[in-house]
Amino acid sequence: MSTSTCFSSLPLPSFTKTKSSPMCSMSKDPVRDWILSEGKASKITKISPVGGGCINFANRYDTDAGSFFVKTNRSIGESMFEAEALGLEAMYETGTICVPKPYKVGPLPAGGSFIIMEFKEFGGSRGNQSVLGRRLAQMHKSGKSSKGFGFDVDNTIGSTPQINTWSSDWIQFYGEHRLGYQLQLALDQYSDRTIFEKGQILVKNIAPLFDNVVIEPCLLHGDLWSGNISSDKNGEPVILDPACYYGHNEAEFGMSWCAGFGGSFYNSYFEVMPKQPGFEKRRDLYMLYHYLNHYNLFGSGYRSSAMSIIDDYLAYLKA
Repeated sequence: MSTSTCFSSLPLPSFTKTKSSPMCSMSKDPVRDWILSEGKASKITKISPVGGGCINFANRYDTDAGSFFVKTNRSIGESMFEAEALGLEAMYETGTICVPKPYKVGPLPAGGSFIIMEFKEFGGSRGNQSVLGRRLAQMHKSGKSSKGFGFDVDNTIGSTPQINTWSSDWIQFYGEHRLGYQLQLALDQYSDRTIFEKGQILVKNIAPLFDNVVIEPCLLHGDLWSGNISSDKNGEPVILDPACYYGHNEAEFGMSWCAGFGGSFYNSYFEVMPKQPGFEKRRDLYMLYHYLNHYNLFGSGYRSSAMSIIDDYLAYLKA
């Protein structure tokens, strides 16, 4: 299996997690302390804000040992960044697709948390679509779990909790922890009983969509849209800000409505991971999860898209 050119042959710091300690003994600047010790830098030459995120603050730390990317959030504990780091580490370890390597997660003295990771110098485009498709398929083919479908920790999709409790049954996992969870949120937030009840009928009737399909627990990025896809200075595709779990590989395309995947992407992908029977019939089912999440995060502008998918499937399945 070919490997991405973004993986350095030089030794890199390993991802570590700060153990809990009393606030009185915590450094006033744990980010700076790590960079100047385990990060192997002797001085920080510049700190620059990096835009693009809407949940966390991001900065680039330039040092005499290279650059680091640091995200902080003053209102959350370490669990969100720990889950992100575990996802990045899992993708990085496949040696297939370029991702920033995570180095350190820890608490901030005044509350909140931080994550330090490898800084990627992005190029001027999202990279070659054909290469992206092939690298992603290689990651799906390489990254497998013997535990079934799920992940070792829960994480977030945007700012919505994403439940990753392990299951041996993909249809049950997707119905309960993906569609079912979002439908319940819509009921709780908007009292939307129509979408909840119709959605639950769909969940109970999706099994025929998977007839004659071999479903393996593949490592998924989980939130693959255009804002989480870039390229490095050599044009190698880079993916970031994951919501990782092990699931059906086709679920990776659930954000394709705002990812811009073209024909060359899918052609290269299916050369490595062949298309299975009924792929086109399942595409909207995987989009539904993300439309429901956008409805729950951003409001009624996404409701009609989610409702249309549900109604179309109920008609198709005669449910």
